[in-house]
Amino acid sequence: MSERADNKLSRRKVFAGVGTAGALAAVAAAVPLVRPDPKQVAAADAQERRKGDGYQVTDHVKQYYQTARA
Repeated sequence: MSERADNKLSRRKVFAGVGTAGALAAVAAAVPLVRPDPKQVAAADAQERRKGDGYQVTDHVKQYYQTARA
């Protein structure tokens, strides 16, 4: 009777392994293998720099410096 229990246990392990492998294959198929084009990345970076998100001297900033001097 213990031989049958061992057989069931090994079958369970095999089916569990097959199920795990199937789940991993499904995940791998769902995740696309897309690599960004370096030219597109460089163009996006250049566009971000052109936005002027850094320090800018505006009327508000000039007014602040004028009031800070006094």
